[in-house]
Amino acid sequence: MGIFPKSLLAKLEQRKQNNALRSLPLRNNLIDFSSNDYLGFSKSESIFDITHQFLLDRNIKINGATGSRLLSGNHRLYQETEDLIVKFHQSETALIFNSGYDANLGFFSAVPQRNDVILYDELCHASIRDGIQLSNAKSYKFSHNDFEDLEIKIKNLELKIKNQEVYIVTESVFSMDGDCPNLEELTQLSEKHNCNLVIDEAHSLGVFGEKGQGLVQELQLQNKVFARIMTFGKGLGCHGASILGSQNLKDYLVNFARSFIYTTGLSPHSVATILVAYQEFEANTIQIEKLRENIIHFNQEKQIFGLKPMFVRSKSAIQSAIIPGNQNVKNIAKQIQEKGFDVKAILSPTVPEGQERLRICLHSYNSKEEISEVLRLLSNYVF
Repeated sequence: MGIFPKSLLAKLEQRKQNNALRSLPLRNNLIDFSSNDYLGFSKSESIFDITHQFLLDRNIKINGATGSRLLSGNHRLYQETEDLIVKFHQSETALIFNSGYDANLGFFSAVPQRNDVILYDELCHASIRDGIQLSNAKSYKFSHNDFEDLEIKIKNLELKIKNQEVYIVTESVFSMDGDCPNLEELTQLSEKHNCNLVIDEAHSLGVFGEKGQGLVQELQLQNKVFARIMTFGKGLGCHGASILGSQNLKDYLVNFARSFIYTTGLSPHSVATILVAYQEFEANTIQIEKLRENIIHFNQEKQIFGLKPMFVRSKSAIQSAIIPGNQNVKNIAKQIQEKGFDVKAILSPTVPEGQERLRICLHSYNSKEEISEVLRLLSNYVF
């Protein structure tokens, strides 16, 4: 195999010394407080069976897309599923990508042009930041959910640039903190300065909105947003993503988004699963209601146990308890896991040093007793 580069070995060793070396965990039988499967759709036998029968009824018995969507991979299920997504999300168009990472990479590397400017929240997901790095546009971060800082940056730009586009980028639910920006204030700011607002709704789909449509639609702001990125691997329980926007945006992405153009499409089974999962949103809101009840219960219980000050304020399914120090947070996570609960430690450099945390994900299938017990254990180990 040859000699492994010394510089890479040194980086691995540094990770070990910082107690931050990543490894691939095996699945366990612990009570789930770590996955993004907020509604349990990934484990739904009903969705699995309906998807299977749907493919049989359509006589679709192939395992792969066979090519990119621009060549041989654009099977007829894509159009049907994108049409359903458009109706569900009250958008002009939808374009399915293979993953949320691919969607963000494709959008940000292709849409903002040279001399355009991207202003992004400092806590935006790695896929957004990686896409921005591939862009020819200039980019600047603004302080997390701080729209005064954002407006100062916009006004400074207005003095320097003319006839260029400005893109404001944020998430409706932040993946590590679980908090939400004030989207009503942000849309007003965006309109005031003629900016293009882009919102990643990966952790909002299935959690907010009457039928899980996301926070943008819950606030009735869908017509004020340039683009929404909806990721299907969380609340929808399957795989893939879509970018929602105008017909011009869809046409542009089909022609210029490299992560869309140069990859094999999703299999018919994957696209059918997306379709059936969206139909489940339409037909059954019970799991969404259960999840919301559990979020309320969690927030009430963390107050009762005196844990509220250590948690990031959140009304989403993601609840983060800040416990500084990689080894410290790993030890507490291990103790809770030994009691039967799958709670994960998030270490630096995934989050900034000193901001290490337990990331507790809530689900519709967690019982209130389980939620209370996790918080009781946490209070025992931190106090």
